[in-house]
Amino acid sequence: MDLDLDRLVGRARSLVAPGRRRILGIAGPPGAGKSTLAGELVARLDGQAVLVPMDGFHLAGRELRRLGRAERKGAPDTFDAAGFAALLGRLRSPEPGTVIYAPDFDRSLEEAVAGSIPVDPEVPLVVTEGNYLLHDEGAWAGVADLVDEIWYVQADDEERVRGLVERHVRHGKPRDRAERWVRESDEADAHLVAAGRMRADLVITRALAG
Repeated sequence: MDLDLDRLVGRARSLVAPGRRRILGIAGPPGAGKSTLAGELVARLDGQAVLVPMDGFHLAGRELRRLGRAERKGAPDTFDAAGFAALLGRLRSPEPGTVIYAPDFDRSLEEAVAGSIPVDPEVPLVVTEGNYLLHDEGAWAGVADLVDEIWYVQADDEERVRGLVERHVRHGKPRDRAERWVRESDEADAHLVAAGRMRADLVITRALAG
């Protein structure tokens, strides 16, 4: 379906059930607009949902350098996938009176920050977004079973790549390095992510231009 925010909000709201925690996932390639859509949904759900991004489980830069993976930051093995799955398990079964604290990713620091997002046990819906919610290798393979619905966001590749380059430039990369990073890293991830599209509950086409 094309992106119709009212319809998508309605579908997300249909997951809300009193006394039961549900999780909605938003997947898709880098730059497709996952985080924007997830944020719009949460804002429109008027306190019934909280956003917990997968990017909070990026490995720290120091660890990526130790592993020799700093130049492939964003690949599946550069996240704590098992930690993300464990958090989803906790979020599915909240303990009464216990706030769960989730990590977030600070783009200005390019690092995850622990304990950034409080998830109150009374909030009925958690929205999570990230590249690898539909990935089926390693610890990622268990993520889909912990999520009630996963939507896949796709966008025109030319517009998506252009937007990715501009994002990297805004966050401090020289343009030539930003273009190389998108070509050699982000697009390698995008091809991997696209393999999971067929497993999504809903595929959304998002226009990025304008």
